[in-house]
Amino acid sequence: MDLNSPKISRIIDDWIEEDIGKGDLTSSALTTKMGKAHWIAKEEGVFCGVSIVEKIFKKIDKKIKYNFFINDGEKFVKDQKLLELYGPTSSLLASERISLNISMHLSGISTHTKKIVDLLEGTNINLADTRKTTPGLRIFEKYAFQCGGGVNHRMGLYDAAMIKENHIAWTDNLNNAVKKIRLNTPFTTHIIIEAENMNQAKDAVLAGADSILLDEFNPELLKNAIKELREISKKSSKRTIRNNLLIEISGIKPNEISKYLIDGVDLISTSSSITKSNWIDFSMRYIN
Repeated sequence: MDLNSPKISRIIDDWIEEDIGKGDLTSSALTTKMGKAHWIAKEEGVFCGVSIVEKIFKKIDKKIKYNFFINDGEKFVKDQKLLELYGPTSSLLASERISLNISMHLSGISTHTKKIVDLLEGTNINLADTRKTTPGLRIFEKYAFQCGGGVNHRMGLYDAAMIKENHIAWTDNLNNAVKKIRLNTPFTTHIIIEAENMNQAKDAVLAGADSILLDEFNPELLKNAIKELREISKKSSKRTIRNNLLIEISGIKPNEISKYLIDGVDLISTSSSITKSNWIDFSMRYIN
């Protein structure tokens, strides 16, 4: 994630504008000009947000000095001190809610992701995210997913072609759909086809998909399906350029993932890290 990109800089500017607006109306009550503070974790988790929080501090006031005691992707425990701050008290107060909110949200995603990733330890299966993200926060939420040990799926509709249920319903056949995508996109375009049953999955492989997403298949069916699909892929004349068929599975509840640690699965995708995770509670406390 390039924090120096104009896009990210504008997003952070919007956060600051949303909370501070024309100025903090309580700042006139302050009599202490400079102050110290630190962040404390009120529960355990995996941290995310160091570089983002640094950017917030710098944008609000370059006089804010900070020292992090943790890096993104590292675990922390309850009551652990995460960082120390020193600077103008009005600026520390102005930065408090924005910086805490985004780091608590992102750390919640990283923490949830790490718990699932740990279940995959010892396998060759990676945990991937989805496009179910908060509008305007996708790049940050996907970064948090990475900090938890997951891998990013496509960022949007523009960096991979994914033929899903509604596409299949509104196209004449998969062969023609794949052919049209190949003709109208760069040769590097990765084509993913979602299949809800074995017939769709076979058709997808024969159409020349680079990846097959098997949605809501039960574990027993998957074991046989994966072997069969890989055999079809090896024999298919459409596999001359991309010989590695990637097999992704989805529609799995996190508490049932242990049933799906099946040889031949490359990816398990989940939206739960973003849609089901809870914020991790941090507190900023002032030091006299």
